[in-house]
Amino acid sequence: MASAITLGDLAATLGCTLHGDANLAITGVAGMEKASATELTFLANPKYAHKVKDTRAAAILVAQLIDGIRAAQLISINPYLDHARALALFYQAPRPAIGIHPTAAIAPSAHIDENASIGAFAVIGDDVVIGRNAVIHPHVVIYAGAQIGDDFYAHSHSVVREFCRIGHRVVLQNSVIVGGDGFGFAKDSAGHHNKIPQTGVTVIEDDVEIQTLTSVDRASMGETRVKRGAKIDSLVQIGHSCVVGEDNIICAQTGLAGSSILEKNVLLAGQVGIAGHLTIHDNATVYAQSGVGHDVPAGTAISGSPAFDAREWLRAATAFSRLPELLRTMRQWERRLAHLETPLDKANSSQ
Repeated sequence: MASAITLGDLAATLGCTLHGDANLAITGVAGMEKASATELTFLANPKYAHKVKDTRAAAILVAQLIDGIRAAQLISINPYLDHARALALFYQAPRPAIGIHPTAAIAPSAHIDENASIGAFAVIGDDVVIGRNAVIHPHVVIYAGAQIGDDFYAHSHSVVREFCRIGHRVVLQNSVIVGGDGFGFAKDSAGHHNKIPQTGVTVIEDDVEIQTLTSVDRASMGETRVKRGAKIDSLVQIGHSCVVGEDNIICAQTGLAGSSILEKNVLLAGQVGIAGHLTIHDNATVYAQSGVGHDVPAGTAISGSPAFDAREWLRAATAFSRLPELLRTMRQWERRLAHLETPLDKANSSQ
């Protein structure tokens, strides 16, 4: 963890253009309202630009130069991304010491490459292969036959089940389960549920991060696959034989039933439910609490349960709150119409 970085060095590292004192010492990164006189802040959303003049920060990451402010300015193509890069310069998560803790249980047939940090009470099974620079925190369990690439980072109580494959630079947060049994049962003539053996694997490709308490189930046959760059939030269930596409974002409390396919750049907001055996195509967005029971075309946005076009859903949701009023109005018109029809009916019957 860096104690201080000069503003000039920080600008050079981030590739930003500096307007201000290059010798100014920066000790950290903070939000605009809470940043101190030695900290860096950022402006990523123009709607918060009015707050810039009140910040006490020493410097601010911005997309373009702002007139009339005291803070030094670092001009960035992407202030939000560069704020994340700056955070990484000042904060280094604690890790077990390089080497294997004496209480860890490592099978003799396991192969762990150089510079690994294996924490207390970690368990690594037979024939496991782990690449360079692995960080395995206490109480991580890796079952027999798993294959894991370089720069693997596993937090406490995460589990990689038997024969699963994990690529490079994968991060598992606490209590993630990779390759747990898929939920598959066959009913017999007596109505009893018989377990279907889950003989497949889970494959996690490069640069995937999976947040706490998420399960990615193994397939009954074949594989479940999470593709490169996908980011999966906490409390997500990925069912057996699913495919999560490249650069997907899946937010908390989402569930994918078995054999769902998500293509590239799909965004699933919180508490989305996906029925099995369907495809959500490239660049689709599914808004929070949606229930999806059909394929979703590329580039579309859907919402609601059952989910349909998000713009239509907004109109429908607006109308829904007015239904009692509309119902009262309709009943008033029905009574007025009935009142008008009675004399007309009598006149017609007398002719």
